[in-house]
Amino acid sequence: MASILSKILAAGVVVIAAGAATAWALTKPDPYPDSHWAGLGAPDLAKGEQLFWAGGCAGCHAATGATGDALKVLSGGRPLPSPFGTFHIPNISPDPKAGIGDWTLAQFGNATTRGVGPDGKHLFPSFPYGSYSRLSAKDVNDLFGYLKTLPASTNVAPPHELPFPFNIRLAVGGWKFLYFSDQPRVQLASADDKVRRGQFLVEGPGHCGECHTPRDATGGFLPDRWLAGGPNPEGKGTIPNITPGSKDIGSWSESDIAGYLETGFTPDFDTVGGSMVEVQQNLAHLPKSDLEAIAAYLKTVPSR
Repeated sequence: MASILSKILAAGVVVIAAGAATAWALTKPDPYPDSHWAGLGAPDLAKGEQLFWAGGCAGCHAATGATGDALKVLSGGRPLPSPFGTFHIPNISPDPKAGIGDWTLAQFGNATTRGVGPDGKHLFPSFPYGSYSRLSAKDVNDLFGYLKTLPASTNVAPPHELPFPFNIRLAVGGWKFLYFSDQPRVQLASADDKVRRGQFLVEGPGHCGECHTPRDATGGFLPDRWLAGGPNPEGKGTIPNITPGSKDIGSWSESDIAGYLETGFTPDFDTVGGSMVEVQQNLAHLPKSDLEAIAAYLKTVPSR
């Protein structure tokens, strides 16, 4: 009897160990190999600046209320409230101690597109790497090169304020297993180059879905509600539906949408408001062709 019990216990240990090993393999940090970031040459700083504005870097990482040149001082420190606790936006200026001045391209690229920090641990998805995962290695090289030209700041952001269990970084691996993807959010089989450019900007650096798409209880996008609006993830008010079925902008033409992103004025001469103010001001730096591409994509996505 004792022998049978020992065998059962031993089998149980093997099963548990195998299960744990499988779970770790599926959820461990998964950075790109160094070869992914090799041989990219000198960054294109002009394209890097476009990605800076498209990605809204200043909207989170500059000081609250910053304007003009102060928008390029990425000192961090802003609180970002969420249902899971309060995140504090990090310093991503070129300062070697408080910021990312001593990071390599691979470290920056893996943080931006894979959600893996320089220490090899998962980053919390309050940083929208789930969207930035669509950036190519060249895009990342251009953006990183541009960021290194900006002013350094010695500001040290406070640590995140997250209750248990949301402060466990290992658990982020499970979240990534469920939700992290670099694939298109919607399938556009017959889209032309203009719409595909808009898709890249909206689903990628623009990370529009991070606010405009509702989420489930664990913070993942509801895929069948892409850009359909919902509760503000920061806890105040609601974010509008921006699909063609929207009662807010569903009747807008492509030129109306592009004009709104360029000037901040709606077709009936109202002005942009709320958290969209910073977004619009960032996007206004993009070439008009990119704003038109965003508009074309938004008129193509499934109506909700």
